[in-house]
Amino acid sequence: MWQRYRLVLVIMAVVVCADQLSKWYIGQRLELYQSLTVVEHYFNICHVHNNGAAFGILADSAIRVPLLIAVALLASGVILWLLARLPLAQRWQRLGLALVFSGAVGNLIDRIRLGVVVDFIDVHWYGHHWPAFNVADSAISVGVALLLLDVWRSERGSRAADKNGCR
Repeated sequence: MWQRYRLVLVIMAVVVCADQLSKWYIGQRLELYQSLTVVEHYFNICHVHNNGAAFGILADSAIRVPLLIAVALLASGVILWLLARLPLAQRWQRLGLALVFSGAVGNLIDRIRLGVVVDFIDVHWYGHHWPAFNVADSAISVGVALLLLDVWRSERGSRAADKNGCR
């Protein structure tokens, strides 16, 4: 059993600690809505709160906090269930799921503790801003990208095998 969840536990410890420490640091150093330029016209560190889900979806809904907590708990449970059934040899899928799980836990802590998610990474090109995000969001994005890459690689390998008559 330990073998099956070791990767998740290690990644979760690193991601959740980095996420929560970075959010705490930003909260200590910057006032809400304060921003510091790191690379002019491209990158700022800011302190904002996301009331909703990704990109502020549901920000004005009265049931947003309990709904988003419930969705995060359900998604986390599904990910743990998938990890329990996934062969250890499928490393990329396990890594992707572990990153998504860790990011979900990092943002879930904020939702339970504060009712909002603290974001602070502001990537932009002159006046065109990507929505602010955090370490947990980055882990989720990288995890989803790894899962999609693994699906793409599997599909590509499957098509190559079909072309060569290997199936």
